[in-house]
Amino acid sequence: MASSASPVDAPAGDAFYTPPVPLPEGGPGDPIHARPLGNPAAAVPGGKNWLVLHLSEGADGTPVATSGVIALPDRTAHPVPAGGYPVVSWAHGTVGAANRCAPSRDRGDTGASPMNAYPLTLLGHFLDQGWAVAMSDYEALGTGTADHLHPYLLGRSEAMGVLDIVTAARKLFPGEIGERFAIVGHSQGGQAALFAAHHAPGRVDGLAGVAAIAPANHLLGLVRAGALFDRAAPGFAFTPLFLAGAIGGDPTIDPAQVLSPRAFQELWPHVRQRSRAGLSRPDSWGGIRGSEQFRAGYPAAPNADQEKFDRQVEAMNPDLPFAVPVRITQAADDERVRADPAPLLGTDALVEELIRTNSPRADIHYRRYEPGVVPAGEPLGIHFATIDHDTPELTEWLAALLADAAAEAAD
Repeated sequence: MASSASPVDAPAGDAFYTPPVPLPEGGPGDPIHARPLGNPAAAVPGGKNWLVLHLSEGADGTPVATSGVIALPDRTAHPVPAGGYPVVSWAHGTVGAANRCAPSRDRGDTGASPMNAYPLTLLGHFLDQGWAVAMSDYEALGTGTADHLHPYLLGRSEAMGVLDIVTAARKLFPGEIGERFAIVGHSQGGQAALFAAHHAPGRVDGLAGVAAIAPANHLLGLVRAGALFDRAAPGFAFTPLFLAGAIGGDPTIDPAQVLSPRAFQELWPHVRQRSRAGLSRPDSWGGIRGSEQFRAGYPAAPNADQEKFDRQVEAMNPDLPFAVPVRITQAADDERVRADPAPLLGTDALVEELIRTNSPRADIHYRRYEPGVVPAGEPLGIHFATIDHDTPELTEWLAALLADAAAEAAD
């Protein structure tokens, strides 16, 4: 490893995640610390894993430190090719906003652990193809403070983490990491992957394409519909996460004016402490009626802060223009991210939007698995099982893109 970020100087334990004050001078992707990953629960199988803290850009445009993992293939099985290993930048799904739930920091003892562990098989498969893997924790996830909460689903913020860790990999491993890369994400990460591909031009060169598995989309309709439910539901765990993201995009939003007094006083503090699964419990957001989440009047007559909240949540929908091929995967019977949750809008509608937005040169590939195709017996359900089911087709698509990019680079 050739870098100014020496593993000898990297802080031990969780002190690694505490950004230095002030942050060092540098640009996005410049490494701050790096060391071999000492957390087996977070490691991509079959490769050499490094924990990295690097400079990035926060939701407000100021420099931040973002953590993540970079995994390189086994050199014995996959010697470094001419031009370096292609990279897949992985965008992870929802785990919550608590630091200990960050994928690189989760030691297998949090409510997010099953969700963090599930994609590691896919990422190990990518290493087996001779591709390196970069995995951002996103802004303020792992590195968050009392004053800096993870801006959940805030597209540009997520994009900076997904892109800047590719730059960090190239700087940490010159000659080993190449100029070709793709972005792949699932759920929250599918939405993050699409935003990252949109923001890539001018920030990171070499993007060949983006694949989004069950990407989060059309969230405002879900929030408003949930606010009318006169019953409790585990899915209301997402409400404080949406609000955390909205505040990241507009810090003038007062959560006390968005949420009901009970939700603000009793439940809002949980967002810093619990995983998404923990927020779903009956003693947290999973135990409040939908109609009791927000201050009176919402959604029919929102107050000023609720209107700002709505604008931010609406902007989380990843209907964006792209300069690279896009692949969307969706299981028709996924109950977490839905294909067609009529009368609301889902992934089917997102694909139609993307085709219109990117016309007349739209390069949008939609793989929609019909009901019963994706096995339903997985412990985490069809929403996660789609990852494994789609792996062969996804790999074939990525291999063709990365090979084309290599040929173009050689010309």
